[in-house]
Amino acid sequence: MTLTEKADKIRLILSTAYPDVKTQLDFKTPFQLLVATILSAQCTDKQVNRVTPALFLQLSSPQDFVEADIETIEKLIRPTGFYHNKARNIRLCSEMLVNRFHGKVPDTIEELIQLAGVGRKTANVVLGAAFGKPGIVVDTHVARISRRLGLTRNQDPEKIETDLMALIPKKSWNAFCLRLIYFGREICKARNPGCPSCPLLLLCPFAAKSSGN
Repeated sequence: MTLTEKADKIRLILSTAYPDVKTQLDFKTPFQLLVATILSAQCTDKQVNRVTPALFLQLSSPQDFVEADIETIEKLIRPTGFYHNKARNIRLCSEMLVNRFHGKVPDTIEELIQLAGVGRKTANVVLGAAFGKPGIVVDTHVARISRRLGLTRNQDPEKIETDLMALIPKKSWNAFCLRLIYFGREICKARNPGCPSCPLLLLCPFAAKSSGN
């Protein structure tokens, strides 16, 4: 079996296990998703979703964030952790949106990654969920599971992204990564993965190695 054939089987199994997938971050606009994704760094989506309603009620546009005191932003986002850095990045990001993009979130990865606090992972989340454009989101789940399944040997997220782009059809990029995230939260956890109940057990070299087979 080639690696592409293996990836196809993995996609089929995951699509059966998780037929309907979407980002777990709540948002109404591309800007809200951008801010929420920045806040989600080292924070759960559930916790971000607890914070953003009050945040967006008070500050709803890039211009609002530009005009707000940094202390106000910090207070509103404090429960997401690392709030000093996140507040600075979101405010600077908002300034760049106002000054370079007329207050609109751009819809290309080349432009998105120019924004403060926005790497390829965040950019791909926004592209996929807000604009419906294909992107490979390499978060901790996607990186861990891709290595365990033997779809990549790389540690660097950008190299993992490139490896997955070569194996997964472009139209399936968004859904595949979301399914890996669902799968990582439910079964293939960082600690104590549920290998015995895993639908990908027979395709997984990590499970075989762990069981001594």
